[in-house]
Amino acid sequence: MRVSRFVIFSFLVFISGIGGTAQDSPPSDPKSSQMNHNSQDAVDMGHQQMPGAATRGETMVKSHSLIQQIEEHAISGTDVEPNSTPRPMLMTMKDNWMLMLHGEAFLVDIQQSGPRGADKLFSTNWVMPMARRRLGNGKLTLRTMLSFEPATISDRRYPELFQEGETAYGLPIVDGQHPHNFVMELAAIYDYELSKRGLLSFYAAPVGDPALGPPAFPHRASAAEDPIAPLGHHLQDSTHIADDVVTFGATYRGLKLEGSGFHGREPGEDRWDVDQGKIDSWATRATVNPAENWSMQYSIGELHAPEALFPAEDIRRMTASLLYNRPLRQGNWASLLMWGRNRSLLDGNVGNSYLVESTLQFLRRNFAWTRIENVDRTNELLIGENPLPPGFVERYFARVQAYTVGYDRDLGHLPHFSTAIGGQVTWYGVPGVLQSTYGPHPAGVLAFVRVRTF
Repeated sequence: MRVSRFVIFSFLVFISGIGGTAQDSPPSDPKSSQMNHNSQDAVDMGHQQMPGAATRGETMVKSHSLIQQIEEHAISGTDVEPNSTPRPMLMTMKDNWMLMLHGEAFLVDIQQSGPRGADKLFSTNWVMPMARRRLGNGKLTLRTMLSFEPATISDRRYPELFQEGETAYGLPIVDGQHPHNFVMELAAIYDYELSKRGLLSFYAAPVGDPALGPPAFPHRASAAEDPIAPLGHHLQDSTHIADDVVTFGATYRGLKLEGSGFHGREPGEDRWDVDQGKIDSWATRATVNPAENWSMQYSIGELHAPEALFPAEDIRRMTASLLYNRPLRQGNWASLLMWGRNRSLLDGNVGNSYLVESTLQFLRRNFAWTRIENVDRTNELLIGENPLPPGFVERYFARVQAYTVGYDRDLGHLPHFSTAIGGQVTWYGVPGVLQSTYGPHPAGVLAFVRVRTF
């Protein structure tokens, strides 16, 4: 599917809805009908208006069922969290369309110790505009997600000790994390309502998120206050930006089954463009939300030649995760336990990653969080950001631990935005084989200002 055709189609559907040419039914009293339609749409989609808001303004979205959460599509791709997870956003009704916007930006200064440590000022950020309306016996959602990280992260990376994956200027990125693409997602989603308990979903995206892994780290509540990527990103949720994604899903009550086809290569170094390629990879995922505060998933997929430096290597990825969310009287508590595994289909080499993260909001304005990781690393760490030697074979050979704690506090609310200032510290468990390269006790400290729609 070419991007131009998709964009034209989405634009025409959007304009037709705004113009009112596809009314669900002719109203007998336009004013009364529109008010009832807006109110019912807000109720159906679980929108809880903040004080002073009507059909326009600040909204905190909480779902009452898995089906309702799926139809909200407030996370990337077709991912879900526990139904009770709050999702702040801005929203308004325009004719038959519910228009929504949410996003966040961090301005970060990082300082790292040890021989491989580096310092940098940069920004991680994303914004997600959406439009949704009823169409036939279901709901149509048009959504894009954009990031300005190609401009706010210089040299195609920000420092992160022991991180690896993808390339910059033709060389492997080591001890750094690549920026997101400008276009993180461009998708159309249709949810066909079989009944109050059953739903069929279709997701098509030139750039999107296939059914592999839990919600990606920029969008899950358990990582909401941490501005940088987990070390296990490329063993867990790196497919959240993939090309030419098609996903079919079926949901009954609290169970969701999905299958995806997509292009397996990681995004190219030019983060401003939209890459494309044939559908050569697949993924399947089972998700269960057994209660309001719980969600679990298991997924497996095969990625064709994901890394540009190793075009002959396909990867089989498996992930399992357990998410817990508990609303509190003056806050919220979101946690995640995750396992991710890559197995090379070329030589059978296996790498595992384990992650625990949790974010606690308390007394409304305060946030404290932790992230603990135990991650296998490859011998690319020994080479650094240098050309790979002839005949180099990448292999997992060491396991690193990372321990992060952080705190921030909301300073107050601008119209439609919340702002916070905070920081975090990370220290590492370094195996003996890497201590001569990194030192025995490297650490990283960062301070940031955060802005988020509210």
